[in-house]
Amino acid sequence: MSDTVETSVEGAVLRIELNRPDVRNAIDLPTALAIEAAVDRLEEDDALRVAVLHGRGANFSAGMDLRAFGTTGERPVTDRRGAMGMTTLPPAKPVIAVVHGITVGGGFELVLACDLVVMEEGAELGLPEVTRGLAAGGGGAIRLPQRVPHHVAMDLLLTGRRMSAAEAERWGLASRVVPPGEGLATALELAAVIAANAPLGTRASKQVGTQSRSMSYDEAIAAQEPLMQVIRTSADAREGARAFLEKRPPVWTGR
Repeated sequence: MSDTVETSVEGAVLRIELNRPDVRNAIDLPTALAIEAAVDRLEEDDALRVAVLHGRGANFSAGMDLRAFGTTGERPVTDRRGAMGMTTLPPAKPVIAVVHGITVGGGFELVLACDLVVMEEGAELGLPEVTRGLAAGGGGAIRLPQRVPHHVAMDLLLTGRRMSAAEAERWGLASRVVPPGEGLATALELAAVIAANAPLGTRASKQVGTQSRSMSYDEAIAAQEPLMQVIRTSADAREGARAFLEKRPPVWTGR
C-alpha cells in the first residue's frame, strides 16, 4: 500500500483516504494502484461491509495527475479496476464518497463510481478534460448522462464548467449536502447505518440497482431473480424474521 492512500477500519467500515494534499490529491499510477488495493481489501474481508472514500486537505481530488501524464505519459489506470483504480470495476460492497473543495476530472469520475455522495457546501464538481485536450474517459462521459438529464450532462462535458453543491443536489448527484467540515462525520454515520443491515441484502440491492440501469423492466426482473432466490433462502433472511418477531437486533452472518 502506497502512503498516498491511507486506510483505517472503524467497526465494519473501511476508511480510504487520498493522501496527496500538496497536489490536491491528484492521482498518479501508484495512487491508483493503492486505491485498487484498498478496494480489494474491502471486497476480500467479510468483516468489512462499506467504505468511505475521502481526501485529506482542502480538496477531495483534482483527478489525474497531469504532471505525471504530461512528462512521462503515465496514466492512473490499473489492469483490473481501471481508471483511478476503481472506476471500471467498482466493488460489490457500497462506497460513500465525501466531496469537499474542488473535485474534478478523474476525481469526479471516482465520485460517479460510488453509491452515495456526501457533498459539503462550497464544493464543486467538474469534468474539465475538454479544456486539457482530453475527454472524460474514466467513466465520466458514460455515467454522468445516466444520472442527470442529457442536456445537463452535455453542458458539463462540453464546456468543462464546474457544478456547485447546490446544483449537484438539485440534479440528484448528491445524497446529502452538509456544512463545510461535516462531510466525513456525516458519511461515517451513513456508513454505520448501512453496515448494520444484512450484508447479502445490501450487496444484492447494489447489484440490482446498478445493473438495471441498462435493462428493460422485464430484463431486470429476470436478472434479479437468481439473486433474490439466494436472499430468500439465506440464514440471514430467517434471522431477520426471527429478530423482528422477537423484537431484538438481528445478528447477521452473511450467509
